Amino acid sequence: MTQSFSGTRRIGTSLARMRTTGTRAAAGWNARMLAEASDGTRRGTRWGRGALALVPSALLVGALGTALAQGALAANFSVAGQPFTLTSNGVEGSGFGAIVNTPAVGRPDGTTTTNTAMARVGFASAGLAGLCGIVHQSIAGVPYSLLLTGGQKVTATPPAAFITDIDASNLYIQATELQAYGPTTLQNAVLGQSADQVTVAGKPLTGALPGGFGLGSAGGEGGSSITLHGLNATAYDAEMAGALVLPDLKIRVVPGTATTC
Repeated sequence: MTQSFSGTRRIGTSLARMRTTGTRAAAGWNARMLAEASDGTRRGTRWGRGALALVPSALLVGALGTALAQGALAANFSVAGQPFTLTSNGVEGSGFGAIVNTPAVGRPDGTTTTNTAMARVGFASAGLAGLCGIVHQSIAGVPYSLLLTGGQKVTATPPAAFITDIDASNLYIQATELQAYGPTTLQNAVLGQSADQVTVAGKPLTGALPGGFGLGSAGGEGGSSITLHGLNATAYDAEMAGALVLPDLKIRVVPGTATTC
């Protein structure tokens, strides 16, 4: 009995010591945390900020998907103040026209500038052999690329012959550079026509100035046509004022600075 009581007393003493030690450790940890919190230094992983950084990209993808599903992309596709790349294996267009203008371009601070000369190219009707659109964006200092593709796969080297699988009407592209990689066929067109006389689908091109450079039709509205083997455009705006039939639409966000789809 004496031994049992003595053992129980020793266990009780040990438990009391452990409780005291644990309480002191917890109190010490709590004091350290309070001290760190009071010095104004932000510690730990900023999950809220990280999640917010992903919001613009997620919203952009969702908005594009919804717009395409509802046909709203026929209105306009642009990234404010930022160029994007449009490529295709080939383009066949009729009712073609082009001018040089200086559109308003948005700056990161919200202001605009008209110091950049661009080509505004329009098609009353156009067929494209696949479409690849690439937008570069930096999120929290990390580069990402938004890829919009439709129709056949666009290749780095355009094929010698192509078959269009995307139909667009009243298609306009505002670009600082537009390049074809193969032979270009231009029919029934006037090179050097006054910009204000160039019309696409019966309407003058936005930003046209009298006496400015223009490329228009020699035989009235709808008389000009163009075939581009391969297309690569550095654009600030792509407007589909009419219909756009875009099969096999895909929208993806990938890390890094993509150059091809």
